Order: sequence, then structure tokens, then C-alpha cells
Amino acid sequence: MNKLIRQAFETVHQGYSADRIVADPDLNQSFVSTCRSLGIVAPISELNSSLLNARKASLLTGIETTCRTEFSDLDDYQFASETAARFLEHRSQVTLDQILCDPALAAEFDSLAAQITPGFTCLQYRWAALNLRKQKRLRPELLAHVVVPTTVQVSRIDELNLEGLPIEQGIYIFFTSKETLYVGECENLRLRITKHLDHSDIRAVAHHFWKHGTGEVLLEIRALPNSTTTRVRRALEAELIESRRAAFNIKRN
Repeated sequence: MNKLIRQAFETVHQGYSADRIVADPDLNQSFVSTCRSLGIVAPISELNSSLLNARKASLLTGIETTCRTEFSDLDDYQFASETAARFLEHRSQVTLDQILCDPALAAEFDSLAAQITPGFTCLQYRWAALNLRKQKRLRPELLAHVVVPTTVQVSRIDELNLEGLPIEQGIYIFFTSKETLYVGECENLRLRITKHLDHSDIRAVAHHFWKHGTGEVLLEIRALPNSTTTRVRRALEAELIESRRAAFNIKRN
């Protein structure tokens, strides 16, 4: 199959890299159609994965890829791409490559990134995530992969149904389209989030909500298994504070 994958890539790539073929909806559609015409009936996610694996194994050597994909406005939506990628990474236990290779996951990634920072194309959101990984800013949050959450969800604060929040222990993250505001851990997510929105006991969070309102604030929550200890929960919190560069957290001693 590798020879046919190479042939399909060479036919459609237009000078672009394998990453661009997977990330670009239009080029990817052409790649998949060409694969089908060559008799490859594998699922789209497998076709895309095979293409990336072929590139990693140097099986595409000799095919010129001189066109560069560059966007001057990456900073405007990079945070949205990072947050969307992290969300799916922990909810579905997948890598960025798996997200981009799978049409359903890729579409969900696009939708979430657009919810956080609207107004950009699918390719822009996806390329920003790839660029972050290249800069080593999407390093795995390792502990979060060890403690698999029972529930992961994200919503805008103004659309939040407090009664629908889990009463289990967990981790929560307040963020905007530009930055992570605060990462916290608690024994009861519903009670803790309600407290924050009533009048947060974290001064910086309370001041931000008072000054800017909550219209632009989003919330990610992760309910954790009952067996998770307080020590582990706090270790998860600390990992996220560092990796998400949370603005209002004070590091624990």
C-alpha cells in the first residue's frame, strides 16, 4: 500500500508537504479521492496515517515539496488551537496526528477552536496546532494521561448549566480566547464552580469576572475517578498550571 500512498501524494501534493495534505480539507479530499481511484479502500483516517508514516519513514523521498505554508496571524488563534487539541487529547486519549487524520475528530477540533476564537479557517486552526508542536509547546501532559477522566466537557460560562455539572471531584480550567486564567482542583465540581461564579475566593479571578464579566470566559472541567487521591489531584493541577501558563495561579510550595 505504501507505493500507492506515495503515488497518490505525488499526484495531488502541488508542492506541499504531507502535513499540509492531511491538514488542508481541500487537498485531503483530493488525496483521498486519488487513493480511492487507485483501489485503496481503507478508512480515511488510515489513509492519512499511512501518509504521515510514509513521510516519517522517508518513503516520500524524491518528491519535491517546495511550497511553504505560512500564516502571518497565527498568534490570533494559536491559543484556541492549543486548547482544542488539549481538550480532545484528554477526552479521547489521542495524539494531534490522530486528531488531524480522523475526519470526525478533525471536525470537532475545528468546531471547538472556532468556538474559542471564531473567524478563521479549518486549515489555519490545524496549522497553528502543528506549529505549536514544532515549537515543542504541545508536549504531552503526562500525568493527565495516567489519570483518565470520567468526563471532560467545555462550555462558555454564560451558557453553563450549573445543575448539569458533575458533583464528583475533578479539575477545572477558566480560559478566554487568548489565555488560561485559572486552573483549580476540588472535591465537588458543581459546588466549586458555583462558588467561583457567585463570588470567587480567588481574588484575581473575582476581579477579572467583575471587571470584564464572564461573556468571553470558557470553562473546561474534568471529573476524575473516585479512587483519585487529593495528592494526585493536586499534582494534576500543578502540571496544568505549568503547561497552560495559567495567569492567576499561585504555585504551591
